Amino acid sequence: MIEIETPHGPARAHVHASPDAQAALVMGHGAGGGLAAKDIVAVSAEAQALGVSVALVEQPYLVAGRKAPAPAAQLDAAFIAVVEHLVAGELAGLRLVAGGRSLGARVACRTSVATGAVAVLCLAFPVHPPGKDDPEHNRLPELDAVKLPTLVVQGENDPFGMPPPGANREVARVAGDHGLKKDVDAVVAAVRDWLPRVVG
Repeated sequence: MIEIETPHGPARAHVHASPDAQAALVMGHGAGGGLAAKDIVAVSAEAQALGVSVALVEQPYLVAGRKAPAPAAQLDAAFIAVVEHLVAGELAGLRLVAGGRSLGARVACRTSVATGAVAVLCLAFPVHPPGKDDPEHNRLPELDAVKLPTLVVQGENDPFGMPPPGANREVARVAGDHGLKKDVDAVVAAVRDWLPRVVG
């Protein structure tokens, strides 16, 4: 575990290096949960099994013990600072896949250019708040703005909505809801199929 200073307080990165890795997956957590979410743990293990190094990022608000997420601009700045630190050191020379679950997926999308990512992995992207499927609350533009190869793994009954596939975007529909706990094996299988294709 590495503590990294950001413009909004210290963040933490839990780095799991894979021998002879050519790529790295850097993932952030959801709004209310940490890095122990089942899908994050399972995808992290699968990436390492595929020879991809993994860094799991705890945002400064979580490190400080706060439950409410920081504003989007602060989350993005902190994530960029962590990635810059990692690519200059622990993950130097590796092709970067940015990712996260829910809130962390939104951060990965918004910062994909700034972090120099080659692809984006979204676990349970929150298209809209539950019950607010209207243009004002729609977050699909954040996903549509990503021009890199993107995989969204989404529960078929997710109250946060189901994003459509796009020119660069694959959507893997799995059983369950926003927690992606019902069929973790299906989540892992989708990542196993996609990740080697985008990191070469």
